[in-house]
Amino acid sequence: MAHYLFPRITRSAIAAIFGAILCCSAASAQNASRPNVVLIMTDDQGYGDLGVHGNPIIRTPSIDTLAAKAAVLPNFYVSPVCTPTRACLMTGRYNYRTRAIDTFRGRAMMDTAEVTVAELLQKAGFATGIFGKWHLGDCYPMRPTDQGFSMSLVHRGGGIGQPSDPPGAEDKYTNPVLFRNGQAEQTQGYCTDVYFSEAMKWADGARSEGKPFFVYLPTNCPHGPFGDVPPAEYAYYKQQQISTGKFAKQDGNPIPRNMDSDTQARVYAMIENVDQNVGRLMKWLEEKKLAENTLVIFMTDNGRATPGYNAGLRGNKSTIYEGGLRSPFFAYWPGTLRPGVASDRITAHIDITPTILQICGVTPPADLKVDGRSLWPLLKGLRIAWPERTLFAQGHRGDEPVLYHNFAARNQKWKLVSATGFGSEGLPPSGPKFELFDMESDSFEQHDVSAQHPEIVAKLKGEYEAWFKDVSSTRPDNYAPPAIIVGSQHEKTTVLTRQDWRGAGWAPTDEGHWLIDVVADSPRDIKIIAAPADAQRKLTLRIGSLEATFTLPAKATEHVFARQLLPTGKQKLEAWLETDGQRTGVRFVEIAAPR
Repeated sequence: MAHYLFPRITRSAIAAIFGAILCCSAASAQNASRPNVVLIMTDDQGYGDLGVHGNPIIRTPSIDTLAAKAAVLPNFYVSPVCTPTRACLMTGRYNYRTRAIDTFRGRAMMDTAEVTVAELLQKAGFATGIFGKWHLGDCYPMRPTDQGFSMSLVHRGGGIGQPSDPPGAEDKYTNPVLFRNGQAEQTQGYCTDVYFSEAMKWADGARSEGKPFFVYLPTNCPHGPFGDVPPAEYAYYKQQQISTGKFAKQDGNPIPRNMDSDTQARVYAMIENVDQNVGRLMKWLEEKKLAENTLVIFMTDNGRATPGYNAGLRGNKSTIYEGGLRSPFFAYWPGTLRPGVASDRITAHIDITPTILQICGVTPPADLKVDGRSLWPLLKGLRIAWPERTLFAQGHRGDEPVLYHNFAARNQKWKLVSATGFGSEGLPPSGPKFELFDMESDSFEQHDVSAQHPEIVAKLKGEYEAWFKDVSSTRPDNYAPPAIIVGSQHEKTTVLTRQDWRGAGWAPTDEGHWLIDVVADSPRDIKIIAAPADAQRKLTLRIGSLEATFTLPAKATEHVFARQLLPTGKQKLEAWLETDGQRTGVRFVEIAAPR
């Protein structure tokens, strides 16, 4: 009689085993053939803040080398400010479709029905990681980990040095408190160094597991504040005594006279640190033998934020002139993409998602509507028909976009502009003033030719009007901000910051409110964190029909309203302090299940 050390294996079981082996082998082969993608996007770096773009003072040898070896798209456009660019980048859709229309006051949260490139890559087996600035929502279900990223190491809000900084960690670019998959973590080192180090470490882990990776590296540098910058680099640029006289006479628009030497030294120090990290990343890709199977993209989120050298372009961040919208675009993939200008066609942030998906062999859902096009044919220099199109950019303050307010419509030859300013919420009393530029002969936008070409003005204006109507009708309540969900099992503690409150700015005495959606039917502890004061104050919490008060002693900054049963559904949450009839908003509200 035969004796078996292992259970008898049937023919069907053998077939299943071989099928699994073949399946795993096929998956491994597929993963090995699929490229990795690294997307680097800096914050508030101007088009002229690179040596490769003619800046004689800034030291960016790594990015300059990357550019020299990359396929370059010189007419690449982004939005005039950061959150809109990030929403367009992540979805392939104009940000007016996504609810992410501004940078604060609850207007910088993306609708969770939006499908991100990270979600699609993750479903296709990619490891997905973000390191740096998200700025599309800090609370469930709008966090990076809710939107397709398996790994997230980010700061809150729109940047370090803003009201969303954790208490005690304000303004710290060095040794910042960051959030790893939603949990606060004290890190060591300069923020940009941390992002790149963590990204490479994480990607190494993904690679060891046989997964292709998507690394999104949106640095918060060189965004202000500028108090904490790399010291050695700052000392170098401080010695340069940067002034307009340091730059050779340039074509286009002159350097603004109000350029501040010290501010530019600080900005350049932050950019040089970014450049050093790009160099570290490129060296790591070579050492790990990943370079030939990895696409590296470098771009910026909008124009420079401070007056300074900008390669002759007109305007800065928040404007809809070229200096606010034009971004570098370098796509480096040795052995696959040829160095040099790949195409002069107009391209934009909405094209990134479809491009990455095509490169990675990921088919989006049939019902997913994107506004962008894959740039792969342009990057490869393929001889295919590339239909003419018009790109649109718009940005200003306010709860809803306003027709004709601070917009640009750009086709290959012409650009129509209504430069009514970013800071206001509505059109000036005089209404829009349309300018038309021939971008083929006047790329610096110095000669308005609207009077000579009224038919072109009418054409572009009509296209813009149709676009505005289309994006504004994406959903019935298109510009209502998403409500922050409270009480979900997916978020242990919901932290409400001034970044996302409604109806107020960030001044110390401002008072705003939050729009929440309570899904918990059990009590919650509500912790209020306020700025200190010398006198006692009356603290009031109001959530729908719930109201609670407490006398906060002098110098005290915290109080917990314990075991509060919140009214469920969508509510307005208010919390304020009152002294002698003067009301002031709180700094933070933390909502969690009782311990």
